[in-house]
Amino acid sequence: MKPSGPSQVTDAQPAEVVSTLASADRAPFHLMAKPTGSRCNLDCTYCFYLEKEKLYPGHESESMSDDVLEQYIAQYIASQPQQIIQFAWQGGEPTLLGIPFFERALALQQAHAGDKQIENMLQTNGILIDEEWSSFLAANNFLVGLSIDGPRELHDHYRVDKGQQPTFDRVMRGLGQLRDAGVQFNTLTVVNALNSHQPLEVYRFLKGLGAGLMQFIPVVERVAETDSPGGLVLIGPASALPARVSDWSVDPEQYGKFLCAIFDEWVRHDVGRHAVQLFEVTLESWLGMAPSLCVFAETCGSALVMEKQGDVYSCDHYVYPENQLGNIMESPLASLAALPQQKAFGVAKRDALPRYCMECDVRFACNGECPKHRFTDTPDGERGLNYLCKAYKQFFHHVAPYMEFMGREWTEQRPPASVMEYALWADAQIAAIPAAGYAH
Repeated sequence: MKPSGPSQVTDAQPAEVVSTLASADRAPFHLMAKPTGSRCNLDCTYCFYLEKEKLYPGHESESMSDDVLEQYIAQYIASQPQQIIQFAWQGGEPTLLGIPFFERALALQQAHAGDKQIENMLQTNGILIDEEWSSFLAANNFLVGLSIDGPRELHDHYRVDKGQQPTFDRVMRGLGQLRDAGVQFNTLTVVNALNSHQPLEVYRFLKGLGAGLMQFIPVVERVAETDSPGGLVLIGPASALPARVSDWSVDPEQYGKFLCAIFDEWVRHDVGRHAVQLFEVTLESWLGMAPSLCVFAETCGSALVMEKQGDVYSCDHYVYPENQLGNIMESPLASLAALPQQKAFGVAKRDALPRYCMECDVRFACNGECPKHRFTDTPDGERGLNYLCKAYKQFFHHVAPYMEFMGREWTEQRPPASVMEYALWADAQIAAIPAAGYAH
């Protein structure tokens, strides 16, 4: 599980690692750390990461050691050329580690920061968030990503604890603690087979929470119908095993309707008031900018993930044995990020697109979305079409007039929020057409 990289730094101390990295590839990259691995206090039906414990048999209950923690922090800071260094803590559930773990992390960050500015982001299910946690997160300026799937009946359908009990009330208590302490937070909503049918109920509920940003994440997983290597049930797009799309995965056409319904309300009432990640990234594409969200970028490979033992993988959604790059206790993090294997992984996102995608009029905004979802065939039978293709075609075509308007406003240094007036004006024009036709 721990193949060596091209440069060995066995048992190196942080200072030695820093000097080793002085001549390393300094291209910026992002690393998501999973200090609890897949260990979590919930048992969400759709979770793709819980079963990753099978990759580390006998070590399921372990967490990141202090040695790995210090090597990670020292190497990550040293490997980044930019002034602001962002640490992302995820899981599993990172709050299972307790506040003392993150106090050690903060102390190590300050010890190795030099003149760099450090920022921390924590993704949590909110179950363990209490007054002490909230005070700590607020005092140390953590940005929190809170997982919540909508109102009670939608959230509790899949997001249950180990005893299969609902979690909504506990999440809302945690959310209340975050708000009371003034912690900045975003919401992460998994769009699934159930809540995708109630887009406005989900959106209006999330608006009421007061989040800084809403993220809608479509769940698409394939379930192997026979045993797979390593015992993993949820398989990647390259697997040749017989598989079916899981029951909880979102339907492509319904996902398109979900996005369009929310956009229609947002573009008429909420631009500049409520931030939706997908809509902001879409506007970037219409402005000719490189999308800031990896799934819509032309290439990928600069968003890696690290397991609790220090093993680094190509991507959070590609934690498979064949995508392991090495271990930071054996090879410098910067050298792992610069491996030819990882570079090939990144450019394959662009180079492996089927002709159908290359000729698509919204490819500039979609770029084939996440490679993990590319396991269907194009209309002419070529492999590699994204399972959610219909959703994104529907969405990008639907929003095009409004994106073009906002793009012009932005270019002319006028507020894009004026699109709300434009949308209402366009509605009035459309509504007048039948009456005008009847008059003739």
